[in-house]
Amino acid sequence: MTQLNLSEPLTGKVWTLEDFEAHPALLVMFVCNHCPFVIHLKKVIVKLTEFYMKKGLAVVAISSNSVATHPQDGPEYMAEDAKLFGYPFPYLYDESQDVARDFGAVCTPEFYLFKKDGRRPFELVYHGQFDDSRPSNNNIPVTGRDLSLAIDRVLSGQPVPSEQKPSVGCSIKWHP
Repeated sequence: MTQLNLSEPLTGKVWTLEDFEAHPALLVMFVCNHCPFVIHLKKVIVKLTEFYMKKGLAVVAISSNSVATHPQDGPEYMAEDAKLFGYPFPYLYDESQDVARDFGAVCTPEFYLFKKDGRRPFELVYHGQFDDSRPSNNNIPVTGRDLSLAIDRVLSGQPVPSEQKPSVGCSIKWHP
């Protein structure tokens, strides 16, 4: 797993991977403020992460979008978004976009779930979608089903299914 050394616009705190080492699992979400696919999920992401954080899951959200092309995804707006939606997790700014590149992230939202066994490094066990809902399809409710299944499996010590649907969303806005 790549190293983290990113600031949280809301608090000014700099977060590193070591901040999450004591947890049995870590969820890394690449999100942003403007993407309709992220906006569609925000309220349920908050509920889902609150639930699993009580069970020991560490959670971090990262925005890697260029503010040159998308100023609404900048740090000051990230802090406002974190307050508005009551994010129970840190929402970090990847100004250099190095973390997104290291992860191979291509869109928002994009979810990476890692498990931790003792002193071993975090191991990626899930890289996929939140669920089958989409902003344009109101027939499918936002549940977080795919991600919840993976988290439940990790926290109960079971293997995560190898079939994982890729995330669908807005492309990460790379620096021009």
